[in-house]
Amino acid sequence: MRKVILNVAMSLDGLIEGPNGEYDWCFTDNDYGMTEFVANTDTIFIGRKSYELIANETHEWYNKKMYVFTDSLNTVKENSEIIRSANFVQKVEEILNQPGKNIWLFGGASLVSALLKHNYIHQLMLAVHPIILGAGKPLFEDLKERLPLKLTRSEVFDSGLVQLYYDLK
Repeated sequence: MRKVILNVAMSLDGLIEGPNGEYDWCFTDNDYGMTEFVANTDTIFIGRKSYELIANETHEWYNKKMYVFTDSLNTVKENSEIIRSANFVQKVEEILNQPGKNIWLFGGASLVSALLKHNYIHQLMLAVHPIILGAGKPLFEDLKERLPLKLTRSEVFDSGLVQLYYDLK
C-alpha cells in the first residue's frame, strides 16, 4: 500500500497560514529537503483552497497526478481529478491500493482532518518555522482525540527552521 505523507510548513504555534490566509512567513531560501521528498512522490492530495492557490503554478513539483478534494469545483486542470465527499472513502482506498510512489498530502487543514479521521495519513513531515503568528489557521483544527506519533528523524537548519519527521503509530 502506498503511503500518504503530510508535508506542510507551520509556525511554532501550529498555524499553517496567517489571519488573512498569508504564507509570506514561509522560508524560500533553501530546499529544506523538498527535492528528495518530491522525487519520492507521484501523486498529490489537495483540498480546494490549496488547489486554487497553486493551480496555475508551473513549478515541476506540481507536475504530478493531482486529486482535488472538493464539492464546489466542477473542473480542474489536466492530469487532475475531483474527489467528492460522497465517494471520499472509496476513492482514497482505490488510490492507496494502486501501484506507485508515495502520496504528498499538500493540505489544507480540513482535508488533513478528514484523512486523519479515517487513518489514511502514514507520516508527517513538518517544517516548523521560527515564528509565532499568534492568529491564523491551525493545522489540526478538528482533531478531537490524541494522536500518538513516533519521531523518526529531525533536521535543524541555520535559518532556525526545524524539519520533523513522524510516523503515526
